[in-house]
Amino acid sequence: MKLSVYTCFLLISICQLAFLRSCNANQIDNLNKLIKSRKSGNSPHAQLSWDNDILADDHFSPVYVGSQAGLMEADEIDALPGQPGGVGFNQYAGYISVDRKAGRELFYYFVQSPHNSSTKPLVLWLNGGPGCSSFGYGAMEELGPFRVINDGKTLFPNDYAWNNVANILFLESPAGVGFSYSNTKSDYENVGDKRTALDSYTFLVNWLERFPQYKTRDFFIAGESYAGHYVPQLAYTIVTKNNVTNQTKINLKGIAIGNAWIDDNHGEMGIYEYLWTHALNSDETYEGIHRYCDFGSDNFSSKCTKYQIQASHELGDVDIYNIYAPLCNLSSSSDTIYISVGSAVNGFDPCSDYYVDAYLNLKEVQAALHVKPTNWSACSGVGWTDSPPTILPTIKHLLESGITVWIYSGDNDGRVPVTSSRYSLHNLSLPIEAAWRPWYSDKEVGGYVTGYKGGLTFATIRGAGHMVPSYQPKRALTLISSFLQGKLPPSS
Repeated sequence: MKLSVYTCFLLISICQLAFLRSCNANQIDNLNKLIKSRKSGNSPHAQLSWDNDILADDHFSPVYVGSQAGLMEADEIDALPGQPGGVGFNQYAGYISVDRKAGRELFYYFVQSPHNSSTKPLVLWLNGGPGCSSFGYGAMEELGPFRVINDGKTLFPNDYAWNNVANILFLESPAGVGFSYSNTKSDYENVGDKRTALDSYTFLVNWLERFPQYKTRDFFIAGESYAGHYVPQLAYTIVTKNNVTNQTKINLKGIAIGNAWIDDNHGEMGIYEYLWTHALNSDETYEGIHRYCDFGSDNFSSKCTKYQIQASHELGDVDIYNIYAPLCNLSSSSDTIYISVGSAVNGFDPCSDYYVDAYLNLKEVQAALHVKPTNWSACSGVGWTDSPPTILPTIKHLLESGITVWIYSGDNDGRVPVTSSRYSLHNLSLPIEAAWRPWYSDKEVGGYVTGYKGGLTFATIRGAGHMVPSYQPKRALTLISSFLQGKLPPSS
């Protein structure tokens, strides 16, 4: 059973967000549910070839474009409640209609760069889940210009925000996630990878009409986790539609995905390799999983399940998303104010989820964001109807189309670990062009990087968990700056 964030808070002392537990306070829990349904045979269209399916559709006729006159000015944010003084950039937020008949409205938050915004590229950020908020996670806990302190009311600046080097657009997608909504109930029950990509493309076409000064700007897409599906699929849709429609040509240059879930079989195998090599599982469990688990199968044997359960028990109460981080320990008062009694890691408070939840449910905050009154939550329970088991063919197509692809991995993440990414990318069988080497940020090793022929780069970020910009914000900014400049991160 899926639990609400509030129920999860009440049970936090029991579940502690451990491996394969059911609390809905993290974007990976939705991914756990999706993979579990796939292995049980209950996931519709689990073996769907996403590329072929979308090409077979008639969705490549011109998409809906509504009148955007005056809406950019209406969406400008005067100031967010509790924001610090001296903000030197413009902020915008509002809805873009992607299906007027169904009433599907997608929420966005956009921050311009304080430094030469008129010449900086445009970056779209997407979080995963599936069904989790790019605004609540990406903007408010990772790479956005502000973070929320533990009173749930006040913001403080993020010195390593990505709008230092680009204009950043955050999209809550699909409808039903965060502030995005639909007036058609079935839109919440019948959504998946395919419609998410098509709606996100429709959003972009309309957003560029609302902000026409960005139509010719270099455009990049970045994201993390299940955005390992979202980002390549949206990029593929853009590349294809640029060739067959007479609408705005989106100037897509590259994509970057952090701790990306891109291949089920290699992803799951990589998890157990990571747990064993990081002394989180026993030799017996590791050997049992290798002997009895066929990750290429639709169904696991009972012995495989036994060893997977054993792996979970052996792990204990560890934050699987950052194995060396402290857990969030919470106390609550009668008015549901969350108070952290844990410590922070590299300036990141492990209880930030709860501060963001409190902040985004304030009436004055929702008014400033131009949204309708909403019971906002970080992740939704939208039904997921299609999800291919691998995105590698889509990535290969993008590389062949001249799109730069970067996959990066925080090396403390045990849920979509560096081993999963390496196994998945090795399956592409691309020759190495730039040998594995350390890269540097602030005179320290920021991680390691290797380049492949054809435009693929793989990088690690040392000391980062699943949400890389949260735990290593300075290193993340160094990495994304290099990506946007089209060069490998510094070698010294």
